[in-house]
Parts: sequence; structure tokens; C-alpha cells
Amino acid sequence: MLRRPPRQQYAAICYRVRKNQTEPEVLLLTSRDTGRWVIPKGWPMSGKKGYAVAEREAYEEAGVKGKVAEKPIGHYDYLKGMDGGLKIHCRVQVHTLEVKNELKDFPEKGMRRSEWVNCEEAAARVQEPELKVLFHKFAQRFSGIQPQAIPEAGE
Repeated sequence: MLRRPPRQQYAAICYRVRKNQTEPEVLLLTSRDTGRWVIPKGWPMSGKKGYAVAEREAYEEAGVKGKVAEKPIGHYDYLKGMDGGLKIHCRVQVHTLEVKNELKDFPEKGMRRSEWVNCEEAAARVQEPELKVLFHKFAQRFSGIQPQAIPEAGE
């Protein structure tokens, strides 16, 4: 049986740190089809680097704008259900995005629910094991350091 390489997608862990808090909150969304908890993600876009795609998806799906990290925090794999029941293997490159603005109007407004939660709660809600690990890894970056001093992946 032939196995195709995974299809590439790009995503953003959108986060904020409120005043008087040391722990970040991350933004979870429901998927449009199954209603499971996910992060904004999408397919490659012509002429855009992965981090720019992640930034665009955060705007389109969640209505948030901010500072995206060019280096990914990691990746996760999942099976995407397609029309007709076909499932395809996808690898999702994940970037962090510090949210500066939440918009009242955006392309997918009203199509999903969204909720700000801590990283532990986010890890409990998502289904993909590798994404759970990324939320824990992201939370560890904040322990004992100020949010402005978060190192990028690979540093």
C-alpha cells in the first residue's frame, strides 16, 4: 500500500498575558465541521511564508491580530476528514502569535466558538497528542520569565 507524504498546514497558538498574571491565556476555537477544539490553521498560500499563513489564519478564523514568531514552536500531525469520508494525513507547523488586537468583524465571525483558556485547559481540550505537548512546552517558556523575554524556538 502506498502512503503519501503528509499535506502541510500552518497554525498559530494565539496568546495573551493579562496584567498581574504570569501565565499566558491561549485562544481555542471550535472547528466548523465537528465542533472540536482547535487552533487557527490553514493550507499554504502562494507567496506567503508559513508564519505569515499562520498570522492570516488567526485573523480569518479568530479575528485576532498581533506579533507572530517567524520560527515555529513545533509541529503536530493529524488526520483531516475531507468531503466524502476520505481522511488525509496533515503535518501542521505551529507558530506563536502574541495577540495585540481582537477585532469585532472578521471573515469567519459567527462560524466558530472561541474561548481564552490557560495552557493546561487547552491541552485537555484538544484531541491531538502532539498539540497537547506543544501547549505544555509553550507554558514552560513562561515559568519564571517575563512575557517580553520569551525565547523563540531554537534559541
